[in-house]
Amino acid sequence: LAAAGKLLVVPVDGSHWLSMREVVDMLQQKGHEVVVVAPEVSMHIKPSKSFVMKMYPVPFTKEELDEVVKGLIKDVFEEGSFLERVLRLYQRAKQNSALFLATCTHLLHNKELIRYLEESKFDAVFTDPFLPCGAILAEYLSLPSVYFLQQMPCRLEFQATQCPSPPSYVPRAFTDLTDHMTFLQRVKNLLYDIPNFFLCDVVFQPYAELASEFLKREVTVPDLLRQASIWLMKLDFVFHFPKPLMPNMVLISGVNCAYKKLNQ
Repeated sequence: LAAAGKLLVVPVDGSHWLSMREVVDMLQQKGHEVVVVAPEVSMHIKPSKSFVMKMYPVPFTKEELDEVVKGLIKDVFEEGSFLERVLRLYQRAKQNSALFLATCTHLLHNKELIRYLEESKFDAVFTDPFLPCGAILAEYLSLPSVYFLQQMPCRLEFQATQCPSPPSYVPRAFTDLTDHMTFLQRVKNLLYDIPNFFLCDVVFQPYAELASEFLKREVTVPDLLRQASIWLMKLDFVFHFPKPLMPNMVLISGVNCAYKKLNQ
């Protein structure tokens, strides 16, 4: 037996939301009361009969948002040497993080919306930790949080949960390696992991400063992420390399952006 509850949903826009929306719709059908907090300017987060929508203003237009997303997709899939790809993503991360940070800043500084969230007495926060705004809100409201994700930039989910992720065993991005490596391949895998520290500092350090200001105490992004009760990982070892997981990391493969019948 289970009782329905009141759930605060803090999503990340784009394809992240498309798969999360499937879960939100199902939660509503199970009797849960769902409130989704989202910016007024977004790609895919739209009002629905399945949930209550609370929107807040942001300092950019739909055209500016579209340009940022298209540029990121282009950079991720464009080929080149490892160094070229890292430098390209580093520059793109600096450009994009300012826009995404503004989204979170305007949410946390919206006093009327924050007051509403305080008075609503939610039971839990359901969020995508790819951007830690939901984690900041969960900490502020002293609520348990459920994370819904595939993976975090720079493998922050492993740092936050103290989950083993040895370079000698788990392949890093851009290496084209498998989980069966020779000694030299393991060395290569270790070297490819080094730039992650710089990329993550650019993207996530401003969130740590924002969270510290909002919570009125010094915190880091891993500090926030490690408060999660459950990590729902959109992974399956049929499609991904086997790797260590922590007990509160649950594999929920098969959650996709849309269910469409393929043509012949």
